[in-house]
Amino acid sequence: MTLHMRDLPPAGHSSSFADDRRITHTKSLYEAHTKRWLDLAFIFAALVTVGIVLIPLLAVVLLVVARDGHNPVYKQRRIGRDGKIFNIYKIRTMVYDADQRLEDYLEANPDCRAEWDAHQKLAFDPRITRFGRFLRKSSLDELPQLWNVICGDMSLVGPRPMMVHQKVLYPGRAYYEMRPGITGPWQVSDRNRSTFAERANFDADYHYRLSFLTDMNILGKTISVVLRGTGC
Repeated sequence: MTLHMRDLPPAGHSSSFADDRRITHTKSLYEAHTKRWLDLAFIFAALVTVGIVLIPLLAVVLLVVARDGHNPVYKQRRIGRDGKIFNIYKIRTMVYDADQRLEDYLEANPDCRAEWDAHQKLAFDPRITRFGRFLRKSSLDELPQLWNVICGDMSLVGPRPMMVHQKVLYPGRAYYEMRPGITGPWQVSDRNRSTFAERANFDADYHYRLSFLTDMNILGKTISVVLRGTGC
């Protein structure tokens, strides 16, 4: 008998299926086709209705970030569906020498090194600029990712895009079945308290529950996160 992901209990049960390599998954019509068309429809509708405000706002933000003389748009390689590597675009929220700044900081602070190894992020990140913290809280730094959605590398809702070097740390496989999302279940959760490895359960649970109603619920929670300024 062939097991299907939708026949199994959601992630978080004692027999978590994030690591179960035997599970097959049959895509629904929504997952296979409708989700992609809705992504494009939402972006088009947003550009038509609020583009007159959004585009000038984006231009102002880019000018402010570029005051240090460096590119205001940050490009980084991420892992997409089926393991495909793509370039993700974000408004830069960190100092231009962020990688070296992080390594120096972790070397001088062993406790922060342990925090980074477990979560792949820091509660206080010395690389983030003051304006960058505002951009992250408001989620304005993620606006360029709409281009990634248009190109088909990402979806509005999906797993948090994984960095290439994080692949060896990720214990699940549901992530590779979906397009990464600008928002998603992990992004609207109490994310500072979860480890990087626990993201696999968020992804498996989302894959199990993937539907139009699930995505609408996450988008609604995303609006709440943005309005409360709890993004990071």
